[in-house]
Amino acid sequence: MRAVRRAHTKPEIVARRTIHALGLRFRLHAKSLPGSPDIVLAKHRTAIFVHGCFWHRHQGCRYATIPKTRQHFWIPKLQANVERDARKEAQLRELGWRVLVVWECETRDVAVLEERLRREFGLPPAQSRTL
Repeated sequence: MRAVRRAHTKPEIVARRTIHALGLRFRLHAKSLPGSPDIVLAKHRTAIFVHGCFWHRHQGCRYATIPKTRQHFWIPKLQANVERDARKEAQLRELGWRVLVVWECETRDVAVLEERLRREFGLPPAQSRTL
């Protein structure tokens, strides 16, 4: 598990590129905020977490499987991640921050992710390009 990265993962980089392309500017991994959000948009008072579907138990996602071996280890570990996520989100909301979660599976289709972020930040829909 040492090889599992905490920051600068592929899904996080996809989310950052998409957010930047929308003209939004941000800070990374703000340690001063509860949970150290992956992306912080201070102007919008928004914290974004980019969660891996497996590690953070994305409900209904095909990537949120439970390993068949050593379930006595994995189930409590993964459940603790979910509980910690809920606690950190609540703390951020208490401080007046809006919290968004971008799931790893959402980063696989950049167009859908971009449209979701446009809606979240009240940006106009993307212009269709015709040649």
